[in-house]
Amino acid sequence: MQNNKLKRLPELLEEISKLKQQNKKIVFTNGVFDILHKGHVAYLSEAKSLGDLLILGLNSDASVKRLKGPSRPVNNQDDRAFVLAGLESIQFITIFSEDTPHQLLSQIQPDVLVKGGDYKIEEVVGREFAGETVLIDFVKGYSTSKIIKKMK
Repeated sequence: MQNNKLKRLPELLEEISKLKQQNKKIVFTNGVFDILHKGHVAYLSEAKSLGDLLILGLNSDASVKRLKGPSRPVNNQDDRAFVLAGLESIQFITIFSEDTPHQLLSQIQPDVLVKGGDYKIEEVVGREFAGETVLIDFVKGYSTSKIIKKMK
C-alpha cells in the first residue's frame, strides 16, 4: 500500500505553496511517534483542530537513535509513517534527519507550530518561523517510554 501522505520536502513545499494560495491555515508539529498510543492520537487531533491541515515532521531513525538512545526507535521510520498516515488528523508527513526541525520549519513556515505541554514557548525550536506557537497538554498517563519500560 502506497503512503500518499508521505512527502519528500520539495514535493511538500509545492503542496504548501498551493495551500497558501488558497488561504489554508497550516499547522505543523513534529516528533518520534514510535509506539502510537491514545496520547499521540489525542494530541494530533487537537493540533489539527487549530487549522485547516496538519503537517507532521517525523524524526528519522538516525535522529531517534541520537535523541533516545541505541535501542530506539522500536518501529522504523517507514512503519511509523505508515501507521501515522492512517490518522485522519494528518494530511502530510515528511521525514527529517536532523535532531530538530529547525531547518524544516525555516522552509515550511507554518501558520501554527504545535508542541507538547512539556515545553515552554521560549524552548520551542523554530518558533520564529511560525505565525504562532501553541502548546498542547499531553493525555495524563500515556508515554512511549513508560510503555517500553512496562513491556520489559
